Parts: sequence; structure tokens; C-alpha cells
Amino acid sequence: MIRHLPSQLLSLVLLAAPLSADPLSRKTEIDFYRDVPSRNLKGLATRSDGRLVAGPTLVELAGTPPAELLWCLEPGGDPGRFLVGTGPEGRIFEVTVDPAAASFQSREIARLEDPQVFALRRLPDGSVLAGTSPKGALCLLRDGKVVARTALPVDSIFDLISLDSDTILVGTGNPGRIYRLDLGRFRDSGVHPAKVTDAAVLAERGLTVFGQIRDRNVRRLAVLADGRVAAGSSPRGNVYLFPREAGGAPVILQENRDGEVTDLLPLLDGDLLATIVFAPSTGETRITPSPLAPRPGPDAKDPLPPPSQPERFGGRSTLVRFPARGFPETLTTRTNTAFYRVARRGDLLILAGGEQGELAGYDLKARLSLWFAGSASSQLNHLLPLGGSGVIPDRFVVLRNNAPGFALLDFAGTGRREAETRRLDLPAPSLLGAVRFNRLRSVPASALTLEVRTSNGTDEVEGWTPWTPFALSPDQGWRGESLRGRALKLRVAFEAPAGFEIDRASLFFLPQNRRPQLQEFRVLAPGLGLLPASDPTPSASLSLNQLLQGSKDEDRRRSNFLTSQIVPSPGVQVVLWNLLDPDGDALASTFSLRREGEENWTDVVTATRDSYAQFNTRHLPDGIYFTRLVATEVAPRPAAERLSHTFETDDLVIDHTAPELLEATARRTADSVVVTVRGRDQLSLLDSLEVVFNNNVRENVEHPIDGVRDGREETFVLEVPVARVANATSLELTLFDQAGNSVARRLTW
Repeated sequence: MIRHLPSQLLSLVLLAAPLSADPLSRKTEIDFYRDVPSRNLKGLATRSDGRLVAGPTLVELAGTPPAELLWCLEPGGDPGRFLVGTGPEGRIFEVTVDPAAASFQSREIARLEDPQVFALRRLPDGSVLAGTSPKGALCLLRDGKVVARTALPVDSIFDLISLDSDTILVGTGNPGRIYRLDLGRFRDSGVHPAKVTDAAVLAERGLTVFGQIRDRNVRRLAVLADGRVAAGSSPRGNVYLFPREAGGAPVILQENRDGEVTDLLPLLDGDLLATIVFAPSTGETRITPSPLAPRPGPDAKDPLPPPSQPERFGGRSTLVRFPARGFPETLTTRTNTAFYRVARRGDLLILAGGEQGELAGYDLKARLSLWFAGSASSQLNHLLPLGGSGVIPDRFVVLRNNAPGFALLDFAGTGRREAETRRLDLPAPSLLGAVRFNRLRSVPASALTLEVRTSNGTDEVEGWTPWTPFALSPDQGWRGESLRGRALKLRVAFEAPAGFEIDRASLFFLPQNRRPQLQEFRVLAPGLGLLPASDPTPSASLSLNQLLQGSKDEDRRRSNFLTSQIVPSPGVQVVLWNLLDPDGDALASTFSLRREGEENWTDVVTATRDSYAQFNTRHLPDGIYFTRLVATEVAPRPAAERLSHTFETDDLVIDHTAPELLEATARRTADSVVVTVRGRDQLSLLDSLEVVFNNNVRENVEHPIDGVRDGREETFVLEVPVARVANATSLELTLFDQAGNSVARRLTW
């Protein structure tokens, strides 16, 4: 049975074999979903299982941006024609997209009094309904002219949806209401500049309250298949469901906090999809207008400084599915990404977002998340199918902000597909080896082109090597020529029809060989011997934790060594150390001594794998000895590459000579016996004084008279009450040094 075990498992089971170091080469996994930013994709998508699959291309359309802020996108009636609501001058544009030329042209069709146009709806007769902010005006335009206008008792109009050809629902902010608009009455109501608060006057103009919520803003509206109306709010981010009839109380489908419902998408089966952004600010505040250009002329003033760029988005977004019967289900969550709009393409959901120009996706059938090709702009605030794309659209027009413009998202594009990883950091400067893919599906290995660039710095722009091609080897690995670095980027490119899958990749590398490090060095007190603990009995079984954690032999050996016993052993000296190799190399140690004034080193232990040296000092002359520890890498590191390092360690004092007694007296006073001892040692510090009276009273003195035991000459004083030694006639004192040597004397009084 054991011969069928994988090699990693086999090496752990056969623990009776000699202990060995970790492999010198390493491997890092490249998860394309995690490691490839949206902006670095072209014709490819990354899936949440880590694979590369076919995806769309995103082309930035050439053309002059019509305004600084682009808020909404509405079909213009003809294929390739769209209406765009903008700010901060309240203009409405007609934009014509030319996919063949990858460009667009814009034409202003109206300019309203309010600075922001947040909502547009093109009516069947060609007229346009617009909702503005901050005056909350509802305007009807025909041939570029305002034919009807009413300022609602709100600050903003965020959404407009059609119930039928003559009825529109209007979502407003501050307060959060839904108005029902009768287009027949509104067309004939005329233009009124003043804000209307009287419900009767609004009803005369075709506006009645359909529903109201307690949250401040109704951000998005959607009509379900059964006629009920869904509404998303801010700043809480709640999702409500209203009955078909006006005036009914809403049901909360999901309650949130500090959120904004940015889009609602009803499905034919009665389900509802919602994108919710959780952040302290709204999407409008994250869009920064471009700096104003200076005006020509003698009276021209310097333009205002450009607004400060917002910091990286720190919130999160979720895509939630509300079944017609059942509980809400979160399909996907992305941190540091905002979802602004959602569109459907068959079983695929497309999520336009920010704040790094991200285009995300979700596969309803496979239940997997995706990243699509992103934009150079920060936010992608709207997307609509390009007319004439078929039942399942292949091309979408994307509205961009920061910088403003438009882009074409094309799922039917052909040609070179490309993906480039972000900066991938290695644990140390390394020599790169092969790149291998777990599996390639429906694409031959020979079709792939791999390129790698490396850097030894932390800058994202400078310091990178040119792109170096990696060639396919006969063993199905891609290799380059001696490429070294601390960080790398990998680029994969090929041409293939849709239907392929490229699994996660593995990059093999050899880290820089670094010298061993001495973490700890200790000299135990003389006269203590070490009884090393025996090596643990190898286990015939293997736990899952051992396999997953990959516990090291050296760690187990050191943990077992710390259970060794210490016993008194006169004349024995023990030295301990702890070595660390940053690369996991096996190490051999040589510990040596050299007496002060001599030139030759004496090797106490040589090329040992142990972390201690134990030796007898009785044959060594007294004196101060210099010590050194030489750590050398051993197999499996090749001999030509092995590194060695010599550590100058602590001095060792070898002292076999007893201290000298300079003074020793004992005198009896009226209430005590006072013993005074002054001693000196040539090499070691004095340690303590032991006094034994001949009536078996024993006392130890460890503190000298000056309070600090720090010299080779010290004075110790002992005072004993007469009552304890009344029947004693003599004493025996012993003076110890720190090397364990002693001198004794008997005193009488």
C-alpha cells in the first residue's frame, strides 16, 4: 500500500529515514481571478475558480466628451443612437456610436435650468422625459424644446420607468417617493418654473403619489413580471416591493445600513436582481469633474485648481437575487469595487463598476463570478446593448466617468487575447524557473505566448526589465533564460475561438541563497552536564495537520531537545546555540576555542547537526578563551553553492583556581555575632559566602556590603543574633566564585 502514496505523503510517513532539509526550489500559484486586474484583460475573462476563459474586448471610443459628468444613458430610437443626461450644466446630448470606426459623435439637443440631469426616458412618440437635480424638476421635451415642466416637492429625480405607453413612475429623493405620471395630462400642463407642493395642483398636472418610503431617496425602480413595483433606496440601501395598485404599503425585501441600491433588474421568471453598494458616500460624490479650461480673452481668469482625487474606494458591493418565492440570496460580493449597473446577456450578468474601471460578471448557470476587460476611466456608470446585436446582444455601449467618454464592449470580437497579472511578489530575490498550467482545455499549448518581466524594487512603473519571452519545452513547461528578480509580471497571449479554459498556473523559482543566522548563543554555568533527550520514535501514521502544515524536522528536533535533563557534573561545560537558515538549508556547526594570547583554535565539535557542545575543562589551563561558531550549509545544497558563516561568540572563562581570602574575622557583640569576609579572585566574579556554625546553624550571604555583586573583589558581612548561636564556639566559612571554586577557613571567638 505504501508504494501508492504520493511523494509528499511518503516522505512524512517514512520518518525513520535521515532528516533532510526542505527542497531548495519553491513554487507559487498564479490564480488568474485574484492576480489579473480587470484593466489588464483583452478578449479574456477571469473566473472565480482561478481560470482564464473567453471574454469581451473593451474599446475606448474616440470622440470629444460631451460634458464633464455623464449621468445616464437611454436608447435613442435608432441602432447606435443614445440619449445622455449630463452635468454640471444640465445638458442632454444625442450620441451616435460608430462601432466600425470605434468612435462616437455627440449633438446637444436640450439644455435645462437644473445643473444635473439624472434620469431620461424616451417615449414612443419620440419625445423625451427628463428628471433633474437639485430642483427636482420633471421636464418633457419635444424637438429639443421643453413643452411641459413641473418642479416636484423633492430635491432630485433619480429614475423613470414606464408602466405602459401613457404611464410613467418617477423615483425621487429627499423625500423618497414614487410618483405616478399620466403623460396625457402632463403634456398639456405647460411649463411652470415654481416648485409645487399642493397635491391637488400636482394631480391636475398628472402627478399622484404612488408610494413613499422612510429612507431619504428612491434610487432605482423596476416593474416585476406580475406588475408589482420594486424600489431601491439610499442611504440605507433597502429594497422595497410595492403592490400594483397605488397607495399600498411597501414590503421590505431586504434591510441594510449605509448602502445604496444602484440598479434593479427584473427577470422573466419573477425574480429580481439588485446591485447594492455599501459605502459612506453616494456614487455621484465619487465622480470628479475634469478641471475647467481657461477662457481666452483679456478678462480671462485663472481656472480653479482641479478637485482633489478621491482615495481608493474602500467599500464593498453585492449582487443579490430575490426569488419570486423564497429568501434573498447573495450571488457575489466584491470588496474595493462599486457596482453601478447590471445588464444581462443570456445566462451572463454584466456589472459595470468602479473605482478602477472594473467590469465584473456573474454566470447564472455555473454560479461563478468573473472579471471582464476594464476601462482606463475610474467609473463605468451605465451600459446598454448596442442595437442590432440580436436576441442575445454581443455588443454594449458603456458610459464612462473620470475621464468621461464612451466605450464599446464586444463579446463577438476576434483576434489576439491577452491577460497580464498584477505585480507578483516573491519571498526573496529568485531565479525563475518554469511556468506550468494545471490543464489547457480546447487550446493547444503551442498557441500560447508567455512573457515575463521582473523587478528588484517596489515601484510599479520604473525598474522593470523588458518583456522576456518564455519558450515551450518538450515537458510542457515554459522557460526563459536566467531571469532574476524580487517581483514579476506574467503576460499570456494567444488566438483561439471561444470555448477554451486555461487553468491556474504554477511558477517555479529558486530563491537567493542567504547565509545562516545565529539567533541565540548561551554558555551555561560551569559544572552542569547535559543529558540529551533521545530522538522521538518515528510515527507510523500521519495526521492531516502534518500534511497541510508541513511541519519541519528541525522544529521537531529542537522542541524535543529542549526536554533534555541538566545534572551536576564537575568540570563539564555546556554551550548552546540556535541557528536559522532563511532558505531552509540543512546546517552543520563547528564550535572552537582559542585561549587569549594564543593563535591556534581547538575544535571542540566539528560538523555536527546538534545545537550544543559539551566538553570537560579540567585539562584546559585557566584563562579567558575566545569562541567561534562556524555554520555551513550541507546537502542537498550543491557543494559549489554552499555558504558558510563564522560567528564570533561570547568569551568563555575557564577557572580552576580557588578565590583568595584577604580578610576573615568573627566577633561577638552584646546581641549578635558579626562575620566579615573579604576575598578576591583572579578570573571569576565572587559569588557567595556560606557560614556554618558548630551548633549546625547554616547561613548564606549573596549580597556584598556595597549591595552590588559585580567584582572579583568583594566584602561579605553576616550578622547572626546571639540567641541562635549562643552555644556555638566556632564557625566554618566557605567563599565561592562563579566558576564553582571555593576556599574555606575555620574561625573562633
